[in-house]
Amino acid sequence: MTRARIFLLSPASCGGERARVLLREEASFPLAVDLRERGAPLGEVFAFLSGLYFRGKLAYAHAFARPPLQVPGVRIITPTRGLVDPATRVTRDDLLEFATVDVASGGERYRAPLARDVTALAGAAGADCQAVLLGSIATRKYLDVLRQLLGERLRFPLEFVGRGDMSRGGLLLRCVEEGRELTYAAVPEKPLRGTRPPKLPPRA
Repeated sequence: MTRARIFLLSPASCGGERARVLLREEASFPLAVDLRERGAPLGEVFAFLSGLYFRGKLAYAHAFARPPLQVPGVRIITPTRGLVDPATRVTRDDLLEFATVDVASGGERYRAPLARDVTALAGAAGADCQAVLLGSIATRKYLDVLRQLLGERLRFPLEFVGRGDMSRGGLLLRCVEEGRELTYAAVPEKPLRGTRPPKLPPRA
């Protein structure tokens, strides 16, 4: 029997150069206009901010999520709103709010809504459902809350160890194209940093 599985995606940086481009009042490309005028899907916004890495995470999660009935298969960790559906529309003001919180510092504006939503999700999903973090386990910024509330249900892709963001994004997109899942492992007690693996071979 295939085990139920959901995915939690780490957020994109909302304070970098790409965020400044997206937030410019004079920006005229469609995503920027949508963000200003009616809101844009969070998944699309973070994919623009983070590029290949987030596009890979989003595509992979949608391709391989197997949630229990009535449980969302994909959720994005946000700096101030806890877990959010990738299709949820966010506005320019929302993005500016995200940029005011440093996830790495682990403050209550970040931790409290995340703990609230992870607790609810874990209860709805049940003890047999794995939650796979598509994000870094080299720091504690996600692990402290997730490990405490999910315990042994928390997993991460073993093939992420040692890879940079671009390499992870490329790997995830290849897996989607090939219909191939990665290897999910228990999250170690201490932040894990590994040797950089060989570069991905050129795509056909």
